Amino acid sequence: MQIDIWSDIACPWCFIGKRRFERALAAWEHRDEVTVTWHSFQLDPALPEHYDGTEAEYLASRKGMAVQQVRQMFEHVSAQAAGEGLRYDFDRLVVANSLRAHQLLHLAKEQGPGAADAVKDALLSAHFEQGRDIGDVETLVAIGAEAGLDALEIRAALADERFAPAVRADIEQAQQLGVTGVPFFVFDMRLGLSGAQPAEVFAHALEQARAAALEDARAER
Repeated sequence: MQIDIWSDIACPWCFIGKRRFERALAAWEHRDEVTVTWHSFQLDPALPEHYDGTEAEYLASRKGMAVQQVRQMFEHVSAQAAGEGLRYDFDRLVVANSLRAHQLLHLAKEQGPGAADAVKDALLSAHFEQGRDIGDVETLVAIGAEAGLDALEIRAALADERFAPAVRADIEQAQQLGVTGVPFFVFDMRLGLSGAQPAEVFAHALEQARAAALEDARAER
């Protein structure tokens, strides 16, 4: 089974959704049949490389909300994250455009699903838990190297932006599929699931997609 996941590194629900999906997949008896492919998506592609302000100030201005209301939203999201073993720190979070980070993810994808997953996890943790700057080249080189990529190759890829077209292609594909928010999960290009759903919902989707694939295979005989 092929599972394609669109998400943004600057999306707090994407990390929560990743953990919930992983929990469902780990408990599924057919997990060895699954290949996961991460795809890029940007919630705010117009965001400058760096924003001189806090995450609360940025979201308040973008969504037209009061800063205090945004902070209450953070408390809810942080509680949901904690339930998945994640320690969000919105006070330390560095607001930055995620385009470079997505290019690092595509470099990792060239080395296989395992490398891509490790880098995706590292980027999300760096952004939401560690207060690291995902828009900074040196930070991204360090994150990628920590996840097992070659530092010189990362630096070269970010310098010449060779993976920028792949990032744009992912975003365009998401638009064609009608994706307006992330995380968005697509099972065998036949079943779509939006949001950081409970693990039980992901488990049901896995079973549903597999049953549909088996039915199609029987019909072709």
